[in-house]
Amino acid sequence: MEDLRGNRCVLLKFGELALKGRNRPLFVAALERNLRRLTADLGPLDVRHRGGVLLITSTASQQELAERCLALPGVSVVQPAVRCERDPAAAADAAVAVLRGRPGRTFAVRARRRDKTYPLRSIELARVIGDAVRVRLGLEVDLSRPDLTVHVEVDHGELLVSGDRLRGAGGLPVGTSGRAMVLLSGGLDSPVAAYRMMKRGLRCDFVHFSGRPFTGPESIYKAYALVGRLDRFQGDSRLFVVTFGPAQRRLATAGAGRLQVLSQRRLMVKVASALARREEADALVTGDSLGQVASQTLPNLAVVEEAAELPLLRPLVDRDKSEIVDIAHRLGTYEISILPDEDCCQLFSSQLAVTRGHPDDLRRIERAADAEELVEELAASAELFRPRLETHPESLAPA
Repeated sequence: MEDLRGNRCVLLKFGELALKGRNRPLFVAALERNLRRLTADLGPLDVRHRGGVLLITSTASQQELAERCLALPGVSVVQPAVRCERDPAAAADAAVAVLRGRPGRTFAVRARRRDKTYPLRSIELARVIGDAVRVRLGLEVDLSRPDLTVHVEVDHGELLVSGDRLRGAGGLPVGTSGRAMVLLSGGLDSPVAAYRMMKRGLRCDFVHFSGRPFTGPESIYKAYALVGRLDRFQGDSRLFVVTFGPAQRRLATAGAGRLQVLSQRRLMVKVASALARREEADALVTGDSLGQVASQTLPNLAVVEEAAELPLLRPLVDRDKSEIVDIAHRLGTYEISILPDEDCCQLFSSQLAVTRGHPDDLRRIERAADAEELVEELAASAELFRPRLETHPESLAPA
């Protein structure tokens, strides 16, 4: 079998970035910065720009490098490949090596020329390589529905041969759309919402409201672990923890009653707005899903949003729970989110749900509790944590 270890690389292909016109170099530069941060522990990384493609080589294994790149927002296709000379025979050798041992009876060769000066047309190159694969591996050609596909790209200095085209995260590189403050509850929804906003180019900071001293520290541990898991998509994530229990009791004393949950959510949004302004963020993000619980009916979403001083983004507003759970499983946040903790939102709350809170009633409660003073106190007291980059999610265990 041909030894191709020294010629292995990974191709990263753009999706949306290709449409950015004159601004594309800024997006590509952000993508490369994020890539280097994501793979910093893998050793030296060589990144070459080939039009709408990044060619990546590393001393790390090709499989590990490809797996890291699959998590990178802004990449549409991740393609492990083999580099070889611009010789059809060398490409045929590489194709045979790539396909050997793979299950399947039929194959196809898809060739394209980025360098149009190459003497063979794409169809001619594909035919030469296909004949070699057919004879040497005993596979049958099927151009419609092949079991295996070889992709061959003609570059200006070499040929690139690959047997896999893996779907990347897509979207935009983190940091190209601004900053956001995510209200992170510790449940299933908000981590998924944060990830979806990262894919739209937002760099996310996080704020978690703890019911201390009336609840234990478990929710803080979960928030820390969740941010550590999400950090692999952006790096240098920050988590602000606000001790919220005394403020909740103050709202209850002010007569919140059945409006306790909505009053708390409005106060959280006000505090998150103050933190976001201080940290120069441009928006807030929540994991709300329309109609999922009583506080997320359309009237209640509106009355909570009224308290925000920045745009409030709800990327999960149209998603049902099963969709959110599926994404959480793929992200690796599900196992953390379902760990037991004490939900601060249930403190002092009434058993009777309110599905249509009135803004005047909520403003009256906030005046009685002197909520504006509370907002400044809570924002100023927020504790800052920097969960570490979690590049190996399967090894994560919350503290």
